[in-house]
Amino acid sequence: MTLAELFMAQLTDPFRIGITVALMLTMFRTRANTGTWLPLAMGVGFIAVLIPTVLYPGQGDAAMAIGVGILSTSVILAVAMGLRTLVLRGLGR
Repeated sequence: MTLAELFMAQLTDPFRIGITVALMLTMFRTRANTGTWLPLAMGVGFIAVLIPTVLYPGQGDAAMAIGVGILSTSVILAVAMGLRTLVLRGLGR
């Protein structure tokens, strides 16, 4: 699998999308106690390592899957946070 195929596969993975949105929502609920950037960075790293090592072990180069996973999870998180901002602005909050 090429890097582009792996990246697109990870971007469209429903589990990765769901757990990333859950990470974002959890961060907003606990932001007063834990901050913003450290929980997001740790969560992106956790998701990037969790999925290729637990759900798909032995399917190619794990280091490459983790590296691309950090990028794809960050993109999903950025899109989710952007959509949240747009919705809140649309609602006037």
